[in-house]
Amino acid sequence: MQRDFAPVARIGDGTIAFVVPASSPANSVQEFVALAKANPGKLTYASSGVGGIIHLTGEMFRQAAGIDITHIPYKGTTQILPDLLDGRVDLALDSLPAYLPHMQSGKVKVFAVASRTRSALLPNLPTMAEAGVPGVVSGTDYALYAPAGTRREIVMRLYRETTAILEMADLRAKLAAQGIEIRGGTPEALAAELADEIAKWGRVIAAANVKPE
Repeated sequence: MQRDFAPVARIGDGTIAFVVPASSPANSVQEFVALAKANPGKLTYASSGVGGIIHLTGEMFRQAAGIDITHIPYKGTTQILPDLLDGRVDLALDSLPAYLPHMQSGKVKVFAVASRTRSALLPNLPTMAEAGVPGVVSGTDYALYAPAGTRREIVMRLYRETTAILEMADLRAKLAAQGIEIRGGTPEALAAELADEIAKWGRVIAAANVKPE
């Protein structure tokens, strides 16, 4: 990706939340960790596919908490939801908006967000660090890239236009309702962040021995 694309602008972060079925005996992240430690290998976490951000976030949590939980890959959140609601899977660290109606109806419990800071959508939810498991920082990233080799003046014009659009109140409101936190950034800042993300997730993948399918 670093060879094929030229960073243009950071747009924002989608919120990933720690979600369990309403039937779960756990009522916090720490209680879930304690339950997992008391039952090694028996609890499960869902993802939308091997090697995706949701799988890797779950693996990051497993590593940070020092627990043994079993990965159950699905083909998207729409497949995860029925099993999570019915308690056939114990945890999803997944994109927040899909779970909001079920949280509001009491069918799932949401204990934390994986963001660096609390979500403006649900400010009462702690971050994973505040919930007792530091080092779990993840989100669905939104950014703009151009093809590698795009002229600098074009990249900078795209950056300026994107920055102006992100200031539009109606756009910000629509994105916020989907759990997307606006966070602009220069091409240079985006390039540095991309390098950091590649290194971070590379460590998680190596520690978990995740293989592409």
